[in-house]
Amino acid sequence: MDKNKNIRTVSDRKRKKRRLKFNFGVLLIIFILSFSACFALYMLAANMNENFFEDEFNSIIVEEESEDEQEETTQADETEVSETAEEPVEKTPVTNPVPQSAAADYATYFDNCCLITDSTLLDIKEHTSFTDVIGDSLLNAANCTVAKVDSNYGTVTIYDTLKLKKPENVYIMLGSDIGVSATEDMIASYTTLIENLTAVLPDMNIYIMQIPPVITDSAPVTNELINSYNEQLLAMANSQNVHCIDTSTALKSVDGNLKEEYWSAEDKKFTADMYKAVVEYILTHVA
Repeated sequence: MDKNKNIRTVSDRKRKKRRLKFNFGVLLIIFILSFSACFALYMLAANMNENFFEDEFNSIIVEEESEDEQEETTQADETEVSETAEEPVEKTPVTNPVPQSAAADYATYFDNCCLITDSTLLDIKEHTSFTDVIGDSLLNAANCTVAKVDSNYGTVTIYDTLKLKKPENVYIMLGSDIGVSATEDMIASYTTLIENLTAVLPDMNIYIMQIPPVITDSAPVTNELINSYNEQLLAMANSQNVHCIDTSTALKSVDGNLKEEYWSAEDKKFTADMYKAVVEYILTHVA
């Protein structure tokens, strides 16, 4: 009897215990209250800061503009890389020494020419129409990249002078230090000058002039040494794809020395005929 009573009591308790049910209305109320609280905080911040909305929207605009600028920069960089990747136009290989050509006009050809020289041809402007001469007695092959000379552009290096002047044709004769400077140093500096000029002025016509022989050998300067130097000038011109004119041979006698009419024993310098012969050779050997 008692046992049956206990069983009914436990059963009644189980029936009386409520189960939890999901209430969508309560969830909606929680959401509305949360949204209202956030909105109230947002409006409170807006009221406390007069520039609140301007700051908010400007930050969005700046971020969008930054992304656009970055995209434009990337596209510009890609375009620049694409243009840089194009192979440079190669110059037509030159023929050296420059062969004989029809004579250029003596009166006008040198209007577009400039001569760079050491003491060798400084006086050519006194005897011919080649008057645009830039040089100095202290300039030579070994120091041609660093020595400064006076010109209309101030006292600057040969490289800086030509970069500003931009002549159509430049003739260069350097080698007054032969027998004093080591030949390899002379050629090395000369080569550097030509490399720098062709890099900055690729359309300028460069003519390397071989230096003239001496009237007689006088140590340390001999015609054998001069000939060796001139051969290296020719090789350098070929390697740099610039012109080389054989002004040395044009001034030689049959014995390989400088022709007597081109040297004044009394003045110890070249004669006017020598400079005229150089100009004539230039005019008849235009590439």
